[in-house]
Amino acid sequence: MTRLRIGHVDLDTSHPQNWIPIERELGHEVAGVYDAGGVWPAGYAREFADKLEVETVYDSLEDMAADVDAAIVHTADWDKHIERARPFVEAGKAVLLDKPMVGNLADVHTVRDWVRQGARVSGGSSLRFCYEAQQYLARPLDERGVPQFALVGCGVDEFNYGIHAYSLLSAIMGPGAESARYLGSNGQRQIEVVWRDGRRGILTIGKPHGGRWLPFYATVVSDRDISQFSADAGRLYRALLETVLPYFAGEAPAPLPFDELVEPELIAMAARQSWLNDGARRNLSDLRLEEPGYDGAAFGAEYRQQRLAATGR
Repeated sequence: MTRLRIGHVDLDTSHPQNWIPIERELGHEVAGVYDAGGVWPAGYAREFADKLEVETVYDSLEDMAADVDAAIVHTADWDKHIERARPFVEAGKAVLLDKPMVGNLADVHTVRDWVRQGARVSGGSSLRFCYEAQQYLARPLDERGVPQFALVGCGVDEFNYGIHAYSLLSAIMGPGAESARYLGSNGQRQIEVVWRDGRRGILTIGKPHGGRWLPFYATVVSDRDISQFSADAGRLYRALLETVLPYFAGEAPAPLPFDELVEPELIAMAARQSWLNDGARRNLSDLRLEEPGYDGAAFGAEYRQQRLAATGR
C-alpha cells in the first residue's frame, strides 16, 4: 500500500495512542498531532508526542493539512468534527471521523455534500468492519441465509458508545433501515429498528445496572441459521484501519457509500426522537434539520471530567 502521512487531530480519547502503532505496522507514517485542549491541559500534546515518538506537534490545523495525506479526527465533542475536518477537506486531504461521525442532521448534510464534491471522508465505529461481522457475512449465503432478525448490544452510554451497537447491527443487516422505535428501559434502553423489507433488529444500549462494561454482542436469526458472536475488542481498531486506509491511499473504493456509512448515526437520531416522544415510531426520512440531535458539547464536558479524574490531573 502507498505510505500515507497521517495526522491525528485532538487526543481526547484512548484511540490515538492505540491507533498509532497499528498505522505504523501497516506501513504508514504518523506525521504529527494537534490538540485543541478540549480534554487535556496545555502541554499534553507534547507529552503524548514524546511518548509515542511523534516528531511534530502542530499549532494549527491548516499547517497540518499542508503536510499530511490524511487526518484522523478524534474530538470527543462530535459537534466539532466538521470544523476540525474542514481544513483537510479544503486542502484535498482524506479525513477519518472517529465515532460517532456526527450527531445531528445538519452535519450529516455537510459531510454528504463534501463526499459528493469528491472528498474522501470515512470513519464511524470500528464495529461496522469488525472481523466477526466480516466472517459472518463471508459465509456462503446458502449456509448462513439472509438475516431476518438480530439482537445487538453493548454498554456504557447511549450514543458515544451506543453507536457501536447501531453500527454492528447495520453491518449484519445491511442498508435500508427505515424506522426506529423506543421500546422501554430497564437501565439500558431497548430500540426496535425496522428495515424497508420488513426485517427487524433490537438494540440494547446505555448504562447497565451496576455500571459494568458489557462486550459487543450479536445474536442473528436468518432464514437458515442462528449465529451468535461477541466482537474481540482487541482487534477492532485494526479492522477499521485496514478497511479505510487503502481507500485513503487511492488503492480501493470507499468501504461503503456515504449514505450507507452514516446510517447508524441516522438510526440513533431517530431512536432519540422516539424516546423523546413516548416511543412513537420515527422514520429516518422524517428527521428534521431543526432537531438538535445528540449534544456533543455536553458529552465532551462530561468526558473531560471523567478523563481528568481517572488520570489524577
